[in-house]
Amino acid sequence: WIVGINASQALAVAAGRGVWSLGRVQTPTLAIICSRYLENKAFKPATYFRLKLSTAKEGTEFTVLSTEKFDGREKAEAACAEVIGARTVRVVNVERKEAREQPPLLYDLTTLQKEANSRYGFSAEKTLDIAQSLYEKKFITYPRTGSRYISEDVAEEIPALIGNMTRYPRFAEYAGRMDTASLSRRSVDNEKIADHHALLPTENLPSELDADHRIVYEMVAGRMLETFSGACVKENTSLTLQSAGHDFTARGSIITEEKEEDMTLLPDIVQGDELPVKGCVTEQKQTRPRPLHTESSLLAAMETAGRELSDEAEREAMKDAGIGTPATRAAIIETLFAREYVRREKKSLVPTDKGLAVYAVVRDKKIADVAMTGGWELALSKIATGEMDAPTFHRGIEVFASQIAKELLEARI
Repeated sequence: WIVGINASQALAVAAGRGVWSLGRVQTPTLAIICSRYLENKAFKPATYFRLKLSTAKEGTEFTVLSTEKFDGREKAEAACAEVIGARTVRVVNVERKEAREQPPLLYDLTTLQKEANSRYGFSAEKTLDIAQSLYEKKFITYPRTGSRYISEDVAEEIPALIGNMTRYPRFAEYAGRMDTASLSRRSVDNEKIADHHALLPTENLPSELDADHRIVYEMVAGRMLETFSGACVKENTSLTLQSAGHDFTARGSIITEEKEEDMTLLPDIVQGDELPVKGCVTEQKQTRPRPLHTESSLLAAMETAGRELSDEAEREAMKDAGIGTPATRAAIIETLFAREYVRREKKSLVPTDKGLAVYAVVRDKKIADVAMTGGWELALSKIATGEMDAPTFHRGIEVFASQIAKELLEARI
């Protein structure tokens, strides 16, 4: 048993308003929060040291870090002294590669909620309430959508919507520069739309909105402009340098298209350059645990049934196998708050003693199986489209209900 809660306390909670008051989606959601919390608290940081070398070329100064991580300060300082004594650092390898960064997909509700939380601290419920209000005022399209795509017929309306944004002060200049004859079609796909397409602004421009409503509206409108813009082309540069037998690395990029500002992080460097060592210091660092979940990261975990996916295409493929739906995830999270299983500490989600006690009971039980819950959501979506037989699924649920009841009753012994 965990964090000072003994078995009898945990079981008492579980037998009271604990496990029995949670549903098939709240329990695995609580499990995601608690497992990350316990992992974070059990993490033991390790200290290490790296060298930070300052150099320059043609008046442009930049820094590079040693590839080696030193486990003691004395070793790091000795290496630093060697580099300073060498007085120069040699460029031994330069790699340049052009990369095209495609514009992001349009928002669905979950993605809007995640970004509103990470950027503005909005709860999932608050974002949904604001989006619903904007929809009812006819400023944005239907918000409870799980799709990030639009159909061909809706795509025909995009040039007019972009033109409409030339009358909205914040986006007027950007929208006016967009070439509506050659818009990106990354978010246009008839096959990836279920009941509702991705979020878009409507032809109705708001004149007066309070600050929070304006934030959400401009997120939706700004994302539309970003989505249908061209790709961002970057020249990525990776450097390997060497001084006194110690290797250093640096990475940088120059944005060559779709941005006005010069984002050059590195000067024009070629292999064989001998550059001056303008300084070298040791930096003490510590390994860090994965951070506690925020509502943004929790929504991402719910969307992918606990799998940590960074690739947008993989997340899209998993969206029908997550916990809940875009329309219900905010309510699932709010239930955990309302029943005092979880509390907020700034942006972080922290389980209460009661939440941890319940997790201690169910952590190895089927009721907390995140992947299985995601599988149910996928099965339900297939039943809705006629791809799966409902009676077969129902029989499986009956077996599951019997199993979890037996597991939980045995846990009370």
